[in-house]
Amino acid sequence: MQPEKKFRAGLVSATVWQNMSEKGTYATVTLSRAYLDKEKNWKDTNSYKAADLPRAVLVLNEAFKYLQLKNGQDKTMQVTEQRIA
Repeated sequence: MQPEKKFRAGLVSATVWQNMSEKGTYATVTLSRAYLDKEKNWKDTNSYKAADLPRAVLVLNEAFKYLQLKNGQDKTMQVTEQRIA
């Protein structure tokens, strides 16, 4: 299966996948971090350092926006400002 879309920030990436079921297609997103092992081979992990977390938030937000726009639902999740007195 090929990924539909991949978002990267440094070594952290969010990958969008399309899946099929008897009810139709649906999207999933995987989050991973690349690293070099002892033999200098690139590997992926689902473990994150504290410094990776802002990048994880960034790529997950991009994946979410992509899926919302793709499905025509960009207005369903609006962020609003609330005044606190």
